Amino acid sequence: MHREKTRVVQIGDRKIGGGNPILIQSMTNTRTQDVSATVAQILALERAGCEIVRCTVPDMEAAKALAGIREQIHIPLVADIHFDYKMAIAAIENGADKIRINPGNIGGPDKVKEVVAAAKEKNIPIRVGVNSGSLERGLLEKYGGVTAEGIVESALEKAAMIEACRYENIVISIKSSDVLMCVKAHELLAARTAYPLHIGITEAGTVWSGNIKSAVGLGLILYQGIGDTVRVSLTGDPVEEIKSAKLILRSLGLREGGIEVVSCPTCGRTRIDLIGLADRVEKLAESYPLDIKVAVMGCAVNGPGEAREADLGVAGGQGEGLLFKKGEILRKVPEEQLLDALKEELDNWK
Repeated sequence: MHREKTRVVQIGDRKIGGGNPILIQSMTNTRTQDVSATVAQILALERAGCEIVRCTVPDMEAAKALAGIREQIHIPLVADIHFDYKMAIAAIENGADKIRINPGNIGGPDKVKEVVAAAKEKNIPIRVGVNSGSLERGLLEKYGGVTAEGIVESALEKAAMIEACRYENIVISIKSSDVLMCVKAHELLAARTAYPLHIGITEAGTVWSGNIKSAVGLGLILYQGIGDTVRVSLTGDPVEEIKSAKLILRSLGLREGGIEVVSCPTCGRTRIDLIGLADRVEKLAESYPLDIKVAVMGCAVNGPGEAREADLGVAGGQGEGLLFKKGEILRKVPEEQLLDALKEELDNWK
């Protein structure tokens, strides 16, 4: 598998690459200059399971704010830089654990050298980021538009600019909003580099559509053994990105822990508010660090029998439901008490 062979890169106190666990990232949407708001959002992301966080650095005020942010959080902090090499250097000076740049738009080769020198001094990794929307005119002409091959060539050219400065503490990120193009680009890139890869489907969309596109694209990429750290990019609360990434990784067998909630799709046999109950159970499950499966089923047909592999669950009846554990019925519970019954079992889980 590709991720077993990628280089190990240290980001703060975390490591990616070389078969290390795939780490989950997100990006703040607060103004970085607003330290208190940014810290509050990062702490919420931490509670949700975020393991690396990125903040935009559009100006010097934001760069200087990183120092105050860094001392109040507990996960590595990445500075997102565009166009101005001075912001990259300032971010490093103010405690960034990694910087994200596109060496092609940072101000020219001499400016790239200055950024790399600053990163080298503190052994700060550089994430080379290329999006399909930022391909150079020459590559667009060469490949007849935006293609997976062009994205990969651009990324490798940018990595080579860092290597030319005799620095190889690099992470590569290539992204596209075109799911299949993104998948193909990662397949091509993984075969041509040993640098760890940050993967994601950029501009995926809202929480609803973005989750579907991300699950398809990231699932195809990750299943091939490609990817060392991941972000699910959604137009919404960044905490939703963490929830989605955790579920994608868990569904692929790439992460353990956390309650997996399964529920039936409902049908005419359902006589309880299964949709509402399933939503409440899923919300309840977020607060338990248990590695178990909980089933919320609509009727006896889809009850303990079909959900026998579940560790705990309920099966609806007429205004009531059966509470079961490991496929065995524990007791019958009125509908309005089903959630409390599940909570009691989770509180005392052994």
